[in-house]
Order: sequence, then C-alpha cells, then structure tokens
Amino acid sequence: MLKVLIFDMDGVLVDSMSYHTEAMKHIFDDLGIAMDKQDIYDLEGSPTVEIVGSLLEKEGIDPNDFDVDGLIKRYREEFARILVLRSFKEMDECLPILKERFLLSVVSGADRNIVHDVIGRLFDGIFDVVLSGEDLERGKPEPDPFLKVAEVLNVDRSECLVVENAPMGVEAANRAGMFCVAVPTYVSKESIATADMIVDDHRMLKDFLLGLEYPKKEEVESLRLLHE
Repeated sequence: MLKVLIFDMDGVLVDSMSYHTEAMKHIFDDLGIAMDKQDIYDLEGSPTVEIVGSLLEKEGIDPNDFDVDGLIKRYREEFARILVLRSFKEMDECLPILKERFLLSVVSGADRNIVHDVIGRLFDGIFDVVLSGEDLERGKPEPDPFLKVAEVLNVDRSECLVVENAPMGVEAANRAGMFCVAVPTYVSKESIATADMIVDDHRMLKDFLLGLEYPKKEEVESLRLLHE
C-alpha cells in the first residue's frame, strides 16, 4: 500500500526554474562565460555545485581552477533578488487533502536555505520531511535522497511514489526502485520517458494524485507520530 508521496520542488510545487536559470545566466554573463539556459533545465534536481561544475566543464573550464563557491554565493544572492514566489495552484488545491491521506516529503537539489525558505513561506506545515541538495553527500541522479526519505519515515521503497519533472529526478527515482510520475514542466516528454507515468500538466497531476488509493488515516497518523 502506498504511504509516502515525495515531491520535487522547482517545477512540481513551485514555478521557479526560470528564476534559477536567469540568476545563473546573469552571473555567467558577468564573467563572460557562455551558458545555455536549457542546460540548467536538463540538470534540474542536481545539487547546485554539480550544476555549476557541469556548466563550466561544458565550456572547457576546469571547476577546480575556478572560484565555484564564490559563483554560487553570487547566484544565491541574485536568485533571492529576482525571485517572485508562485506555487502551482493545482498543488495548493490538492496538498492539504493529500496530507490527510499520506506522509508527504520534498526532495530538492536546490540549496538548503532556498528550499526551507520557499517551503516555509508557501507550504508551511504540509511536509513531514524536507531534504535539500546540501543534506546528503550524493544527490540526484543518485537514489540516495529518495532512499533517505524512506529510511526516515520507516517505510519500504515500494510504499513511496515520487513526483518529478526533470530527467535527473526521474533517473534517481528509477534507481531508488520507486514508482515515478513525471510532469514535463520545462522539458520534453522524451527526456523523462523512463518515468512510470507521464502526465501532460499540473491539472492532470492533481487528478492523478487525488485518485490514488490510500491507507487508513490511523495508519498514516501512526507513522507520522513515529517520525515526530
């Protein structure tokens, strides 16, 4: 029986990836380094340090010869400056209902401060576990973040469902052995083809999630109390 729903943040809960890409592009432009925004969409879900490293390597720059920490600091500041927080209304509508039926978690590759700030401001009290890209040594596409959620909530991987919107996240869910439903918010359906199910948009995602079979409320509350 399904007990846990695990959500990516950017592109699933919050329409924010354009701000991530714009902030990163501003910083790279200032440095005179070419950057294709689509590369960030394709790498979405990976820890920020890995995204920066991949972008530099694509331009023939060794990240070890570059002030990556300084670049990430400037990116965080720029992101905070331009961000306009906007959740997907379909998620606003269904998450309070889903919380009564399942344990809920967020697994994001974004920085810890960003993740907790966004979730705290838009979804306060909704999620049982929130993991950022800084909380584990290995992030997406490794399965570690999803497996950590199962461990923390004391459930089997077969009792978890992952909601993703990016290739790295889908790959991580596949490798974790968890059912994955994906929505192509910013990428092509082909790039997330290994998901167990693909929905066209957030409306269809909401309908799918609300139609899931769920355990008795007492069982969910018992698991929630054990976690707390």
